[in-house]
Amino acid sequence: MRIISSTLLSTTTLLSAITANAQPASAEAEAEGPIVVTAARSILPVNALPLTIDVVDKETLDQQLAISGSVTDAIATLTPSFSPTRQKLSGAGETLRGRSPLYAINGIPQSTPLRDGARDGFTIDGFFVDRVELIYGSNALQGIGGTGGIVNQVTVGAPTKEGLGGRVLLQATSDNSFHSNGLGWKAGGLFQYKAGDFDATIGATYEKRGVFYDGQERRVGLNLTQGETQDSRTTNFFARLGYATSATGRIDLIASRFELKGDGDFVAVAGNRNAGLPTSAVRGVPPGDPAANRTESIALSYTDTELLGGNFISQIFFNRSRDTFGGEIAPIATFQDPALAPVNTLFDQSQNRSRKIGAKFSYERAMPGFEALTATLGFDALWDKTEQRLIATDRVWVPPAEFRSLAPFAQANLKLFDGLVRIAGGARWENVQIKIDDYHTLASTTFIACSASLPADTPCGTSTYGGVAVAGGKPRFDDLLLNGGVIIEPWEGIRAYASYAEGYTAPDVGRIARSVNLPGVDIDSYLTIEPIVSNNREIGVEVKRGPIDASATYFWSSSDKGQLLVPGLGRNFDVQRQRIKIEGIEVNLRSETPIKGLKLGIGYAHIEGRYDNNADGVVDTDLDGVNISPDRVNLSATFNRGPVSAIVQTQYFLSRTFHADPGLTQPDRRNNFAGYHVTDASFRYQTGFGGLRLSVQNLFDKFYIDYSSDTRLPTDNLAYFAGRGRTFTLSWDYIF
Repeated sequence: MRIISSTLLSTTTLLSAITANAQPASAEAEAEGPIVVTAARSILPVNALPLTIDVVDKETLDQQLAISGSVTDAIATLTPSFSPTRQKLSGAGETLRGRSPLYAINGIPQSTPLRDGARDGFTIDGFFVDRVELIYGSNALQGIGGTGGIVNQVTVGAPTKEGLGGRVLLQATSDNSFHSNGLGWKAGGLFQYKAGDFDATIGATYEKRGVFYDGQERRVGLNLTQGETQDSRTTNFFARLGYATSATGRIDLIASRFELKGDGDFVAVAGNRNAGLPTSAVRGVPPGDPAANRTESIALSYTDTELLGGNFISQIFFNRSRDTFGGEIAPIATFQDPALAPVNTLFDQSQNRSRKIGAKFSYERAMPGFEALTATLGFDALWDKTEQRLIATDRVWVPPAEFRSLAPFAQANLKLFDGLVRIAGGARWENVQIKIDDYHTLASTTFIACSASLPADTPCGTSTYGGVAVAGGKPRFDDLLLNGGVIIEPWEGIRAYASYAEGYTAPDVGRIARSVNLPGVDIDSYLTIEPIVSNNREIGVEVKRGPIDASATYFWSSSDKGQLLVPGLGRNFDVQRQRIKIEGIEVNLRSETPIKGLKLGIGYAHIEGRYDNNADGVVDTDLDGVNISPDRVNLSATFNRGPVSAIVQTQYFLSRTFHADPGLTQPDRRNNFAGYHVTDASFRYQTGFGGLRLSVQNLFDKFYIDYSSDTRLPTDNLAYFAGRGRTFTLSWDYIF
């Protein structure tokens, strides 16, 4: 705490010194008008909200997509407090400020709150995303989820010009040595038409990804169970229909169908952690169906920016997802059951099936006769039904569970002294019910072969846990979630703020329910399924004047019953409910240079997280790499002038050693993180007929073990993955 506080103080002093000679915002920036972030549930500009907010515009997003290929990778690259991605289909363990973010599309949650399949970062192609809004830290603005923040992907807007228009994209990708099985390609098209008050947008993308190669020219290993983006095919169909009911009112219908499915052309080859040899892959046909992710959604909204003098937003939506996980036969496997097949012979694989129906309503306006006060009233409702089945043997692993959330909320924002000071605050009442019928857990047979080399007290042969009857129930939970903050903006473009906000989410009920191994458990009284309430506090300073765009934030959060992922059987992770505390700082500085069009940037994040290891009420052990990100430094140089735009960026992930208080069992040293750095580059030239772009991921072809692999499962040689080596992407896009 002392180190973080002193660092923040010195950084704040530095930013204050910088602003002494800063110039007012440019006329161009003023002409663009204030940025409105829809995920904040307010039309007030960003500087009126006591939150840390970033908006990744279309140009920046496309630049990052050309390098890495996914919105998740793009956001993780740009955000120092976001953990490095696993470069896999699963985002398990990827955090923002040490907690799980809520992914949303136009405000629609993509998560499955009852059984987190960790696929919510891959539910739409970035080609259809116009911008990404990031709200940092725990808050309940978008309802359940978002204890680490909100990543809201706003899809392409309605056309503004009469007639036909659109965009096309052609793209090819290759590894450093241009292996035939490493080649990939992508094609996308978006067509828009406007005729008076009516408009329509339709589009589709198709992408074929080859296998990945690391910096030593080896194939990157496959996680056949959790899923891969390499050796896969992706399709996405998108449509938007709109009609202007008045000068200020509008109806929109938006639909999307996204599917990513593995090709199943390769099988994993175990590496050797002791020798530094990562998991690899060879040609082969894995058993069962390849891992896949399919998401279908449709949303109908009506908005009116001048309804009775205020802004009205309404939305109803339907979202359905089906996450298929790969399967395996293993000596220690959750799916084994001697009643179905001899131990070590039964194959199975699981599939998450989730369906959400929801509605959101909000109305915001300045109070008549007291225009300095802006008030918002709203109501959110969500119904989710999720189960996890074993599709090879038609068994239920996670019983069907129903989730219902009803949440009215109110916000207020008071402008004082002509904007010198703002006070904001609000409350949201979450009323949640979880329903699970009576069920029976799997047998979960564990087999340890008897051997003379085993210690004398080690049991061997076949042992079974689980297989118990669990009484269902309909537990209810409710909580009043508060938020508040103050903003001081003494000069235009310079502000300081302090805020408090509570986040609310369900734990991974599916992991908890499927792991019950004791008789007599009743869901109505099973405390481990209680929701997670996290408290987020932050103090920040921002400078956006002249050539300077800088910020420094100190944040800390806590939860009495947080969610901790711990290794379970095989490569599955179980959930423990522990007291958790997280604190950190994030500093970003971006500035124009004397060279016209050239900007330099630096970002830094330091995060510490601890949990209560021995249930004595004191946080005493460091969160491991599955639950918190490493410290990071980001460096970037961007150039944008005339037909040329380019970027060179380097991410330094700093080493980390995990500790526990004296007298407690220390974390496994093999999970300590050695650190690495990766440099990317991209160059685009706008021709008379579209733009040509060449992007290079891992420019210097550095070999490294990714953060997730380096900090978990230290004895598993099938989960020791290297990062992707030098990769080239050549693309052409044309707007008409």
